[in-house]
Amino acid sequence: MTHKRIRQFNTKNTYPEQKLDNDLCQVVVAKGSMVFVRGQVGQDLDTAVNVAIGDAAGQTEQAMTNVRTLLAEAGAELGDICKITIYITDPRYREAVYRKIGEHLKGVFPVSTGIVVSALARPEWLVEVDVTAVIPDGR
Repeated sequence: MTHKRIRQFNTKNTYPEQKLDNDLCQVVVAKGSMVFVRGQVGQDLDTAVNVAIGDAAGQTEQAMTNVRTLLAEAGAELGDICKITIYITDPRYREAVYRKIGEHLKGVFPVSTGIVVSALARPEWLVEVDVTAVIPDGR
């Protein structure tokens, strides 16, 4: 791990009824260059084509692919993520969205906040993910 993660936990223990498997923590202590990634949705970065219409998990997969790509372009990687914020338009999407994010962030243990909103910028978008990462000093 690139940063100090305090009070690590896994959601399968915290929310056993939801069948989630996300590595999270309560606090991240980081030193380095901060990277703020704009909220990512189910839209291809290069073509601006929306993908997985009506499929929250599919849109989350695209959003996390975008996050990985943008972090790489900034000189960062998923393991540098300190904070993730997840916006969903329906609480019923939570498990599918969090499972998909958990696949991408296994072993990362970021701080996480989830918010249910009435809508996103386009009606076909069901989920939006933004992250803050810190590239460690010396990399």
